Amino acid sequence: MKSEHWKICAIQMDVAIGEPERNRMQVMNKIRSAMEQEDKPDVIILPEMWNTGYALERIHELADEQGEQTIRLLSALAAQYQVNIIGGSVAVREQDRIYNRVYVLDRQGLIAKTYDKTHLFRLMDEHHYLSAGAALGHFTLDGVSCGVIICYDLRFPELSRTLALQGVEVLFVPAQWPHPRLHHWQTLLTARSIENQMYVVACNRTGSSRGADGKETSFFGSSVILDPWGETLAGAGEEEAFVQAHIQLSLVEEVRGRIPVFEDRREALYGTVGSHKAIMPS
Repeated sequence: MKSEHWKICAIQMDVAIGEPERNRMQVMNKIRSAMEQEDKPDVIILPEMWNTGYALERIHELADEQGEQTIRLLSALAAQYQVNIIGGSVAVREQDRIYNRVYVLDRQGLIAKTYDKTHLFRLMDEHHYLSAGAALGHFTLDGVSCGVIICYDLRFPELSRTLALQGVEVLFVPAQWPHPRLHHWQTLLTARSIENQMYVVACNRTGSSRGADGKETSFFGSSVILDPWGETLAGAGEEEAFVQAHIQLSLVEEVRGRIPVFEDRREALYGTVGSHKAIMPS
């Protein structure tokens, strides 16, 4: 049976670069704290690359082999607390390749989806260290059609639109989006929400990290939960925080019915990226 209401909690946190064990302990403690609230969340989301940070020059030694430690931790927590977990993303090693991967766990602790970052950020040399994914992040939790993209993926509107055309109602965006591009972050998230008429849940890291070159990068947090009108339901500043909101999933169909942008698309003019039939009310 499809859920009609969800409480979502985005865990905005600092990440200790190059310290997977410390970060796993932090994630465990924060998820436990989130689930000790009287009004418990139905879905928890973590930020991008929370296990290692962007220690790309050491990523082969730091990455989680086959994702085993991440899966073990998040699966146990999801099953213990009967909560859905969008596992941010972690660096995963498979043979000689490294992936920036999301694990989605359902309330039973089972893997509902894995998604590898599609677009690698050349300005941070990701393409020299990581392998790009080749599949969409579309999945279902509690009967709700969901999608996930990672950080730089946000700059490619066709990716989010393709997920929307497949019926996605809630889009999750784990990220490590740094200063000084706060305006881009806020504008692109709002645009993806309005143009696709869906909830957008974005979880960015906070704090700072220093790379092998000695350069320090700071992150502004600003995690946010947007409704299908692009209105902010909850948001944070630059400090560690739980960003939480209740969402009413029927609002997606209502908004799409009031402004029928998917019905009014003219695919013949700009190409077909999918069928709009999946999102139309039955």
